[in-house]
Amino acid sequence: MDENRNTRFLLTRRTVLETTTATAALCTALPQAVLAAGPSDEATSPEPVTVELQINSRPHTLTLDPRTTLLDALREHLALTGSKKGCDHGQCGACTVLLDGRRINACLTLAVMHDGQAITTIEGLANGETLHPLQAAFIAHDGFQCGYCTAGQICSALGMLEESRMGMPSYVTENLALAQPELTNAEIRERMSGNICRCAAYPNIVAAIRQAAGGRA
Repeated sequence: MDENRNTRFLLTRRTVLETTTATAALCTALPQAVLAAGPSDEATSPEPVTVELQINSRPHTLTLDPRTTLLDALREHLALTGSKKGCDHGQCGACTVLLDGRRINACLTLAVMHDGQAITTIEGLANGETLHPLQAAFIAHDGFQCGYCTAGQICSALGMLEESRMGMPSYVTENLALAQPELTNAEIRERMSGNICRCAAYPNIVAAIRQAAGGRA
């Protein structure tokens, strides 16, 4: 009985050793075979596409990799660096721009999806040397510290104020029967909750938005 048990153990050990040796040989040879085969057709980049973006009322024709995000097109191809890349996951709002007047996260959308649509960035808000009222309000109320999120905050606030004028409610809107919800501090904070300020200038941001909105309460 003991001999049978020992035999089974030796056979099992031998099998393990043989298997390990074969696996090591395969792993050594596989990279060389892959390199010799060269890149596959599936690994090649897609063909560039041409898109015309209407940015700040000016047309821009670009030839891009179709995987290029709108944010990268603005920053890397057009040198419009006001829109910032913060999280690159749509969680911080630093890349907010206006698309046909509606606020979107530029890091979450592809440039080729917006051929011919009107895009407004922070660079397109001022009229020459005259600041947009919301930009002036941010300065007056010191609604920033490091300034990294400010462009996204301002563009988001513009979109938010338009949503409010259209009567769109928020999570904290108490009276849904109102044609235009009251723009209280709580409403502003909720509607701007997608824009993070790591310097915590939130009270001043709210004050700036209230001033630009005409002080509605």
